[in-house]
Amino acid sequence: MSQVGFTGKNNNLCVDGQALWADLMQTAEFGGTPKGGVKRLTLTHEDKLVRDWFIKTCKELGCTVSYDSMGNLFARRAGQDNTLAPITMGSHLDTQPTGGKFDGILGVLGGLSVLRALHKSGYVTRHPIELINWTNEEGSRFSPPMMCSGVFAGIFKEEDILEKRDRAGIRFQDELEKIGYRGEEKCGEHPLAAYFELHIEQGPILESEEKTIGIVTGIQGARWYEVTVTGKDAHAGSTPMPLRHDALVAAAGMITATSQVAKAHAPSAVGTVGLLENRPNSSNVVPGEVFFTIDIRDPNDAVVLEMEKELLARIKTIAEENNVSVDVVQIWDAPAVHFNKDCVAIVEQAATEGKYLARRIVSGPGHDAGYMAHVTPTAMIFVPCKDGLSHNEAESILEQDATAGANVLLEAVLKADSFFNKAE
Repeated sequence: MSQVGFTGKNNNLCVDGQALWADLMQTAEFGGTPKGGVKRLTLTHEDKLVRDWFIKTCKELGCTVSYDSMGNLFARRAGQDNTLAPITMGSHLDTQPTGGKFDGILGVLGGLSVLRALHKSGYVTRHPIELINWTNEEGSRFSPPMMCSGVFAGIFKEEDILEKRDRAGIRFQDELEKIGYRGEEKCGEHPLAAYFELHIEQGPILESEEKTIGIVTGIQGARWYEVTVTGKDAHAGSTPMPLRHDALVAAAGMITATSQVAKAHAPSAVGTVGLLENRPNSSNVVPGEVFFTIDIRDPNDAVVLEMEKELLARIKTIAEENNVSVDVVQIWDAPAVHFNKDCVAIVEQAATEGKYLARRIVSGPGHDAGYMAHVTPTAMIFVPCKDGLSHNEAESILEQDATAGANVLLEAVLKADSFFNKAE
């Protein structure tokens, strides 16, 4: 007989940590790299393979699975009252080009472990419970990041995102249809009652303080830019230094300025140039064009705006000093996010009742949860990663921390199931 509608405080329900770890190791084979990391870019064959595995595994746990017009996947476990909007969990399956085994996918597989625990025990929640995989969280193949949770939340227009192209000129919509994951449900029409996301911290704080759980209260603000510096190709041997229009020299100054501006707004501000293309990229030609990206962030939106002002002024000056032109295009603006107080309290209660060492924390990286917070009550759970390292093939976490995070997620979902029934 099924058991219905419990809060979880006095029960012995927990996730299977060994099964969760086995899932993490198995899925790392989809796009696995020789150095032990994962390269699973959005809408590639490897992305299709892990999506297929996800659907098969969820169906084996009695779930139904659907996907919307942006390829976002929804695995649904029926509840006692299926007219209620679902309590949801989620994250992403795509990775960086040299990504690790845990970034993003821990949230998906942690959610899968919650579904497995409910399935094995026979408990039936009042709300349906859903696990979501968001398409293209990383933004490493198609920019900006969190594209499809952004469409879901109304931040981006679906027609604009479908037309996005990668650096090879390949269109997003074509790749989505090629792997067979463009659904009929219009993105954003899927109902949600609340959303919880489990993730590795991607920073050093939890590990350094010997905490197991991060209770995430929000996400810092971020802005991304694409910069094109245009000079003039010229022979390296015959063009005098005073007569050069060297795009790479100018770009080097701009890259240095990005770091300097961030350091000037210590301790929380960060600035990064992570992508650089030099043309014609020949050893005996003065570079005529350079393309690079800039990423600036801070928990305070006013600081981000001040950084932008300072950086744009310095870029303009550097271009003039080097006799080149520059074009700066802002491609992403993500203001700071503050998560729902009730959901944050639910996560905190779950961590306390589980007797885990925990602390409140603000996320440095962006996450799909940042956009979900615009449309539904949302919170996040962090677990530590070794040396705070992420977006790296050497990314590493402890099995017991993954299990702890998934157990807090399980308890948070159960508490939300009870709480939002009362609130409705």
